[in-house]
Amino acid sequence: MEKLIYALWRDADTPRAAFNERLLGDVAEAIAPHVRALRINVQDDALPKGSNPVFVVTQPQMEAAVQIWVDTAFPPARAPIEAELAKLSSRVEGWLVAESTPLPNRTHPAGKPTEGFSQVVFIEKPDHLDYETWRRNWQDGHTETAIVTQSNFEYVQNLVVRPVTPGAGPYAAVVEECFPLAAIQDKQLYYDAAGDQAKLEANEKRMMDSCANFIGAKGCDCIPMRQYEMKTLA
Repeated sequence: MEKLIYALWRDADTPRAAFNERLLGDVAEAIAPHVRALRINVQDDALPKGSNPVFVVTQPQMEAAVQIWVDTAFPPARAPIEAELAKLSSRVEGWLVAESTPLPNRTHPAGKPTEGFSQVVFIEKPDHLDYETWRRNWQDGHTETAIVTQSNFEYVQNLVVRPVTPGAGPYAAVVEECFPLAAIQDKQLYYDAAGDQAKLEANEKRMMDSCANFIGAKGCDCIPMRQYEMKTLA
């Protein structure tokens, strides 16, 4: 089995609500017969604005992330999936990824949507780091920090193997984390430090210092979204 992630962009003339309705409706229904499992993350205007990290590098920024598990990423097998995504989106970029789940979601059942909010992060490798140093700094060095300093209840690392669409961005990794909804507006809760300002400051510093070891000065795209589990592995 292989995993694909597609980033989608919305035409500026299409309202976000209409884009999401089509993606989560007709498009997901058309894709489902071609995949083993399907998860869709979308930006949602109903999410409150808060103090959680939001970073923009790619402009315009991706509107949705479509995560797909398939028997093979062979181009003819991908073709009907990519055709459906292209009908909706003004721009589609895709990557084959190797998934690791250091923190599985055992707190809230995956749903439509899943409880809380998801934070989807697109990361490029800084030029000053060789690949293995970058990967080790992220997966071997950062993982524990990401779990113990935050209130996330799911943490998924997707290491990019290769692009599968022409002109796909040079991302080295895509991360998804899920948090309680209240954490979007409560920084202490986000950093797993409810009622403890000193712990908040310590956790935030530890997190930022660790991120600096694998995210360069350019930064990353960090986008609050909602997670929809459209089809699960049998």
